[in-house]
Amino acid sequence: MSYELTGKLTAKFETIQRTGTFKLREFAVEKFDDIGGRTVTNYIKFQCVQEKTTIIDKYNVGDDIKVHFNIKGTKWEKEGKVNYFTNLDAWRVESVS
Repeated sequence: MSYELTGKLTAKFETIQRTGTFKLREFAVEKFDDIGGRTVTNYIKFQCVQEKTTIIDKYNVGDDIKVHFNIKGTKWEKEGKVNYFTNLDAWRVESVS
């Protein structure tokens, strides 16, 4: 299942080569929500992986964008401890006019 979010691009980070075959890039989007008449600012961090790391290249900080993404979760166990990670994997970004 895919999701989408519209907001202002607030940060773009460099591509990180994690292993010889895996790379990722992160970026953040600022989104405003009205909750009970009060405006709340949220900053949402997305990641792009592999060939998708370039989808944010043509956008500048301050641009209004729509991000299409999937939610992925991972269970990680080490030395008897369990942890869970959630990633927002962006697969398409488009300009909002």
